[in-house]
Amino acid sequence: MFMTQTLSAFEILSAHFGDAVKEHVSLAPYTSARIGGPADVLITVKSKDELANVVEIIWDNNINYTILGGGSNVLVSDKGFRGVVVLNRAKEVKFGFGDQPQVWCEAGVVISNLSRRCIDKGLSGLEWACTVPGTVGGAVYGNAGAYDGDISQTLIWAEVMTGNGIEKFSVEQMQYAYRSSVMKRNEIKMVVLSALLGLKNASSEEVSVKINQFSERRKASQPPGASMGSMFKNPDGDYAGRLIEAAGLKGKRIGNAEISTVHGNFFVNHGETKASDVRALIDLTRQTVKEKFGVELELEVEMIGDW
Repeated sequence: MFMTQTLSAFEILSAHFGDAVKEHVSLAPYTSARIGGPADVLITVKSKDELANVVEIIWDNNINYTILGGGSNVLVSDKGFRGVVVLNRAKEVKFGFGDQPQVWCEAGVVISNLSRRCIDKGLSGLEWACTVPGTVGGAVYGNAGAYDGDISQTLIWAEVMTGNGIEKFSVEQMQYAYRSSVMKRNEIKMVVLSALLGLKNASSEEVSVKINQFSERRKASQPPGASMGSMFKNPDGDYAGRLIEAAGLKGKRIGNAEISTVHGNFFVNHGETKASDVRALIDLTRQTVKEKFGVELELEVEMIGDW
């Protein structure tokens, strides 16, 4: 069944996009954890218009799909993904200046790079994103944030593909909550194409100081190399990392997957790690924290593929 569907998906997309469509591609290189099996079909898009066209064809043909940006908040199964993975490399950026400066960007823009471009232009508002490895699309989708900032504080509108075509959703329409949105909760079928963010004028020196502080905090508190985090959402009034450490789990290892000794809410890949080992470590962490503290940890990372 899957072979027929996959060949059909490959043929349908190849007819429109040619060499941008590949078969049986390992997804590990496209994730920050460097973990995961192959996608049946992988297509790379380089503009929001291409992304919209691909999604329209996928929806019209009822093809199973997922979208990868920076791959920083996902765990891909060892068996890979049965269907089409759309790799979003749409990266156009346009700045608008004035009393209320703005930046428009396509969803594939890496948000940490955008944050640093804002420094160069003396624009404030995205300092929190300077160490966030994902894309603008992923940030809009999941209300990404760090250091008491998040995308909901800067988003003016997101250009999205829905069943009704291309629309603009205001920050209010996104119905943001902690690491959540109307989109992430699957309340509306939609894909982020681009976003308009509101910024503030500031001196480059002022913004640089903040970013340097955040960068130093990250180096001191998060592991280097191939890792995943934050693995779990912070429970109300507490921190997942604190609970994991208090449960004595920092440094716990299954296969080549380890709960970081630097930060309990980050899992480290020590080389050729299996997704199944990470999954086992997730289950162990949730079970131990529940037993010791009565807290149900909720995953922030999304499980993708055939589990």
